[in-house]
Amino acid sequence: MAKSRPAAAAANPSYDAEEGLSFETSESIKPTTSFEAMGLKETLLRGVYQFGFEKPSAIQQRAIAPIVQGRDVIAQAQSGTGKTSMIAVSLLQLLDSQVLEPQSLILSPTRELAGQTTKTIQAMGEFMKVRAHTCVGGTNLGKDMGLLDAGQHIVSGTPGRVFDMIKRRNLKTRSIKTLVLDEADEMLNKGFKEQIYDVYRYLPPDTQVVLVSATLPGEVLEMTGKFMTEPLRVLVKRDELTLEGIKQFFVAVEKEEWKFDTLCDLYDTLTITQAVIFCNTKKKVDWLTDKMRQNNFTVSSMHGDMPQKERDAIMGEFRGGNSRVLISTDVWARGLDVQQVSLVINYDLPNSRELYIHRIGRSGRYGRKGVAINFVRSDDVRILRDIEQFYSTQIDEMPMNVADLI
Repeated sequence: MAKSRPAAAAANPSYDAEEGLSFETSESIKPTTSFEAMGLKETLLRGVYQFGFEKPSAIQQRAIAPIVQGRDVIAQAQSGTGKTSMIAVSLLQLLDSQVLEPQSLILSPTRELAGQTTKTIQAMGEFMKVRAHTCVGGTNLGKDMGLLDAGQHIVSGTPGRVFDMIKRRNLKTRSIKTLVLDEADEMLNKGFKEQIYDVYRYLPPDTQVVLVSATLPGEVLEMTGKFMTEPLRVLVKRDELTLEGIKQFFVAVEKEEWKFDTLCDLYDTLTITQAVIFCNTKKKVDWLTDKMRQNNFTVSSMHGDMPQKERDAIMGEFRGGNSRVLISTDVWARGLDVQQVSLVINYDLPNSRELYIHRIGRSGRYGRKGVAINFVRSDDVRILRDIEQFYSTQIDEMPMNVADLI
């Protein structure tokens, strides 16, 4: 782990009027405002347009070029600004499709996000005949080994299974040129730190490292010195992090048990669109799901203890619009993009300020309108004020006509 040169300071302020975002970037970074101007391969350009992109988002305009140039990059932008697509475009542009060995490795904190990244890469790389594989726990080990042995260009996975496949020599690392840590603040949290270092030790010494996240607490930036070389930074200003277009409200509930009645009163409002309801524990998710169903409300639920197949099926139903209300833990909070979600309810306020932005970022993707409603007991008021202060935002009491705002 020899890399230890400091990050190039991000001190070049710029403003993206279309997305209403302020950026701070390293001096050398200039926005490239069209995909053509990025000099993308013809086959990739076709894939990007077929995917539905007409022009790059603000983070894509600033981060794709330096990644393609081989620089280490720290990219920070909030949910819904096209970070996953930024990763996909960059890695596909770097890809030599003649070499059927992993050339890029993406590590994500959840299986769902790893799978979604693979799908985005496959969709954008359709005309490049790209082979991308999702390498995550909870799936058949033998099948995983077989697919890796058959040869893949890009591997997207969770750290535990990826490290296992490297140790078993099914995941060959000799051709890997780029490592992406997606949702890096979460990844470098206690649970994954050691595994990431284990994986990193097996990669070629000159591997390019790209770190992507919506929030970058100080300890994460300190850690980047260990495995990044003079990284360029593309940072959204923190006070811009609360998403434009998302109206945030709170409902005061004196007792925990009153939350349920409040939720039932809101049910008709929830099903106008699609809604995600966040609880802090798996037990609470199961309890709330059962209680809603006993009261004849149709809901689906998801958390990390469920078998992978079941999680995939639930996500499929929710994406397809067959299920309109999803109750989940924070396993769902990061990076999962369902276009129709325009209402998020925090049944429990999140345990950390960082998680708040990830949760409410599920609504209002790509500039669409969204509403977030927080259930607040009297001993939660301090946490709510802390969130307001941290993101320089205002959370008002929920109005009676909340349905009209969605």
